[in-house]
Amino acid sequence: MPPLSTDDINPTFHTVQYAVRGELAIKAEALRDELKRPDHGLPFDKVISSNIGNPQQKGLDQPPITFTRQVAALMEWPELATLAPGVFPEDVVERVRELREEIGSIGAYSHSQGVPFIRKSVAKFIEARDGYPADPDHIFLTGGASAGVSLLISMLISSPTSGILIPIPQYPLYTATLAQHKGHAIPYHLDETRSWSTPVASIEEAIVDAKKDGIVPKGLVVINPGNPTGALLDEETQEEIVKLCEKNNIVLLADEVYQDNLHLRNTHPFTSFKKIVSARKSTVPLVSFHSISKGVSGECGRRGGYFELTNFSPELIALLYKMVSVNLCPPLSGQIGVDTMVRPPAPGSASHPQWKKETETVHSALASRTSIMASRLNALPGVSVVASPGALYLYPRIHLSYAAIKAAEEAGKAPDAFYALALLDQTGICVVPGSGFGQKEGEWHYRLTCLCPGVDEYVGKLEKFHLDWVKKYGMAEKQ
Repeated sequence: MPPLSTDDINPTFHTVQYAVRGELAIKAEALRDELKRPDHGLPFDKVISSNIGNPQQKGLDQPPITFTRQVAALMEWPELATLAPGVFPEDVVERVRELREEIGSIGAYSHSQGVPFIRKSVAKFIEARDGYPADPDHIFLTGGASAGVSLLISMLISSPTSGILIPIPQYPLYTATLAQHKGHAIPYHLDETRSWSTPVASIEEAIVDAKKDGIVPKGLVVINPGNPTGALLDEETQEEIVKLCEKNNIVLLADEVYQDNLHLRNTHPFTSFKKIVSARKSTVPLVSFHSISKGVSGECGRRGGYFELTNFSPELIALLYKMVSVNLCPPLSGQIGVDTMVRPPAPGSASHPQWKKETETVHSALASRTSIMASRLNALPGVSVVASPGALYLYPRIHLSYAAIKAAEEAGKAPDAFYALALLDQTGICVVPGSGFGQKEGEWHYRLTCLCPGVDEYVGKLEKFHLDWVKKYGMAEKQ
């Protein structure tokens, strides 16, 4: 029997691309291994993984929220409360007692849609946030928001002509999932000149163009706050988007996993699409996604999240329940993480002062780093960046010279990937080239996180690299 070859497998394995863990991330891991050798000879002493929003990874080391970890510890081993009397605050012990009464052992499967008690807590969180009720039976707990996104996109790709509207730049989960399920990505461009705003006219044009090409738009993805841009939608734009979906019979997919990552809370508040749809009494089908991986919790490895369905028929909800049942249930540790996210310690409780201090520290650090990085990157020749009001990233535009672009072509690389690879080789900083997120032709960007401690040293390396690059390749002919 001949060996299995790459020609023998599902062709979507070849077409799926996921830039945040692509070529640069693979090379970064190889360099990290090389650094373990005493004679490595590399011009840096550590690799900084700024390619992915993974706050607690080694080297970034964002401290976990104590309340989350204490609840998790006692859920894993309830006897700890007896073996270590006085260590766990009374509200933690009470939370665990309450959860264990509903769940039992976290080593057992839960309801396929997620623990009913936790779904009720999510519904209360949504109602408190928006001022409109939520139905626990319309909430699905998931293994991170990504699992929910994949499920809903797979549902909407009903024929070879089905397409999903996605923002450019976009988080590559969407193009990867569409490739996996043989759906069409229908791009609409965000406006960098207006702080990465979402021009509704751009979405309308994309719908018209798709239909001319025989593609049927089935869903519209909106990432709010944006990834990689950090942009935050205003309510007027959100209402226009809802009207557009009503007019064109399109499902609205609201990726809102960065809703707690706001650096300018007083001037740039977050408004959910659920609130907009509810206030309008709109009938547009809406799916809203949230996750414990972002915000201040940064519990990426626990794989916890949820999606809420609005204006979905009982028949569709039943079909989605059938599909999630195939995987039996989402991870229990992630579900418990969702509970601590939507039910943090109440004011006056034993854990609240520490929780408040920890969360405020994280918010303050992210806001400060974002501001410092944006200011210093904008001061570099041939670099421009929007100081994002939300999320965990900056998305600088780099203006590359003809010599740099020609060198990239000779190396067989996209120009921004060529830049990012050189940055990694010389500084140990791993970023994601804008070609992995999508950008206008002839423009080049990269995404980096604002999670790195020691921001002065970190940005100093970026500055030195870029100035050396300009010395080597010159300035772009047009800025």
